[in-house]
Amino acid sequence: MSNTFGKAIRVTLFGESHGPAVGAVVDGLPPGLKIDMDRMNAELARRSGLESVSTARREPDAVEFLSGEKDGYTQGTPLTIVIRNTSAKPGDYEALGGAARPSHADYTGYVKYLGFADASGGGHFSGRLTAPLVAAGAILQTALEEKGISIGTHISRMRGIADRAFRDDPAEDIKLLKGLGLPVLDPDAAAEMIKEIETARVAGDSVGGILETAVCGLDAGFGEPWFDSLESQISHILFSIPAVKGVAFGAGFSLADMTGSEANDCLSVQDDRIRALSNNGGGVDGGISNGMPLIFRAAVKPTPSIALPQRTVDLASGKDTVIEIKGRHDPAIVHRAAPVANAAAAIAVADLIARRYGYMALRSE
Repeated sequence: MSNTFGKAIRVTLFGESHGPAVGAVVDGLPPGLKIDMDRMNAELARRSGLESVSTARREPDAVEFLSGEKDGYTQGTPLTIVIRNTSAKPGDYEALGGAARPSHADYTGYVKYLGFADASGGGHFSGRLTAPLVAAGAILQTALEEKGISIGTHISRMRGIADRAFRDDPAEDIKLLKGLGLPVLDPDAAAEMIKEIETARVAGDSVGGILETAVCGLDAGFGEPWFDSLESQISHILFSIPAVKGVAFGAGFSLADMTGSEANDCLSVQDDRIRALSNNGGGVDGGISNGMPLIFRAAVKPTPSIALPQRTVDLASGKDTVIEIKGRHDPAIVHRAAPVANAAAAIAVADLIARRYGYMALRSE
């Protein structure tokens, strides 16, 4: 069972949705990285979502450090992050019996772990484990920002409602997103998206969406050809986020409808630096960063836990059945996944920097 991402900086997740706690062990951090708890708590609050359109499960997400931290700084030894589950209600799932929830990991987890895994709330597969991922990512986002690298994510699209795209230089948009409850750059689009989420909630249904992430300030030269390309590493960690079912960079699938003359990012010398005149490649050529903003999108499926009747199979009896899922569930999780995408990008980028220059390169000068 692989629960670890990274080579120079390694993040291992542990815990279950309705167990005592969830957490992460982060190994490979240099000593002396500042742990900005205000920043970390702000990111965790964004992951918790908006009270009006998110799950009723509310927890303080108070971070504890069991090792690797002293006086607000990393020690250079494995950093162990623990977040206690203070609102676990495994009894909410007893009514399901052995019925596998459609589009969850109930059936696949049952097969892989021979029925021994705790499936309450998704168990180890739950989005609850994104809380320690966000906590770990917050530390690395702070370190990257001190190196001039900033990361931001907005909801690009939901149910046919489109937000405006990032500007050619997304740095100001990234700053703007930090102050928004719903990560949408266009206020009118944000209002329409909230209406769609509320409509789904009332209907007992759910909606998905597309996240777009920008990484600004990443120099050219990071990533490897073939199996450790920049796109490979970003995609690897993004697809580890529950509900992400598609990833695209730059113009993505639209490139298939372009000619080469339309798609190619021509080069020019600007302020003594080589820059691309467009960014259809999303800041990556040959699997290596080219100095342009790194732009990628992630498709987030609708929350699979819905209140409507659904056909499924009772794993205990092996017979068809129908379930209606009760309990506390999100009509949308795409807005809650935005800070997770930021954290994932920070972890992947920091790992690539540490692999190229050594882990001490993440320290501020």
